[in-house]
Amino acid sequence: MMTNLFSIFDPSTNLLNLSLNWMSTIMGIMFIPYTFWLIPNRQFIMWNMIINKLHLEFKTLLGPNNSNGSTFIFISLFSFILFNNLLGLFPYIFTSTSHLTISLSITLSLWLSFMLYGWINNSQHMFIHMIPLGTPSILMPFMVMIETISNIIRPGTLAVRLTANMIAGHLLLTLLSNTSLNLSNYMIIMLIFIQILLLTLEFAVAIIQSYVISILSTLYSNEVN
Repeated sequence: MMTNLFSIFDPSTNLLNLSLNWMSTIMGIMFIPYTFWLIPNRQFIMWNMIINKLHLEFKTLLGPNNSNGSTFIFISLFSFILFNNLLGLFPYIFTSTSHLTISLSITLSLWLSFMLYGWINNSQHMFIHMIPLGTPSILMPFMVMIETISNIIRPGTLAVRLTANMIAGHLLLTLLSNTSLNLSNYMIIMLIFIQILLLTLEFAVAIIQSYVISILSTLYSNEVN
């Protein structure tokens, strides 16, 4: 019997003292290389279309000052989070993005790189960005404090948003599955139908969250240029 509901998110499965839960973070790579040496199929063509659309959108968000190839880091971020979110929907596969160890590592490293680049190369622009245009002189110190705090908590909000959305759906599916022990056959059929709908919703959430994280990271990087 499960003693703690959140134990399903505890990476405790191991083999010969090697953690198997985090293997899901690199399993997504297994789905990519075959497209480079097999004949292109519909999946490969569809994935290329998605990448091209993302490239154009990220390029628009980054503006004319972006460097060539700067959109690829955000496309890679989208692909990495998307693969991990989708793999977590399969049974007995640990959702690595539902753990703050992974999500906070991704967002914090990106945020630190943006901040270092901005303060080293565009320090005057970073100071100007702290005070919105048209702010009264008496409110300028408060606006600097507010902008500084909002800037510092950005990696935390990105990580918590991704983690919370991944945990919420999985917890709901777990709670519903635990209630099926003492139900009649008709109620079990209805419960299976509800879980299929929730699984479809989780599939959409996995795509949306990877898109949101990559878009917000693009917007944050645009502010330092």
